[in-house]
Amino acid sequence: MLAANQPVGNYWIRANPDARGVPGFDGGRNLAILRYVGATTADPTTPPTPIVNRLEEHHLHALTNPAAPGQPVVGGADIVLAITLDFDFGIFKWTLNGATFDPPTVPVLLQILSGAQSAQDLLPPGAVYAFPPNKVVEINIPGLPFSLAGPVSSR
Repeated sequence: MLAANQPVGNYWIRANPDARGVPGFDGGRNLAILRYVGATTADPTTPPTPIVNRLEEHHLHALTNPAAPGQPVVGGADIVLAITLDFDFGIFKWTLNGATFDPPTVPVLLQILSGAQSAQDLLPPGAVYAFPPNKVVEINIPGLPFSLAGPVSSR
């Protein structure tokens, strides 16, 4: 939570990751600028301050328990989608409900710049499932009856 109660200006937002990340702020890494409406576009000049309350993600929790949406049973979602995952050995591609994924022939950014408005405009038919907003979706993908790694033998 952020209380934006400071005088109008520009402020650094710094977040130094733990040892698994890449710490430091060189070249703009791990930082951003919070600009109040009406502030100049100048970068803030404040130096980093010592960390007094380290952000540890496992300590984060919701202020209130919103509870999980939907009913806690199989099929208790607003929309239940069964997906058939298969491998087509004729073309050596995976299929979802019979549709294969073929990468776009034109990069996505260029498609958007050329007027594409939605995911359905970008990807091949059958590659996008459109759902209404604010609905719980249950996706069922059954296991395949074979192993691509081949049979496992024991000795």
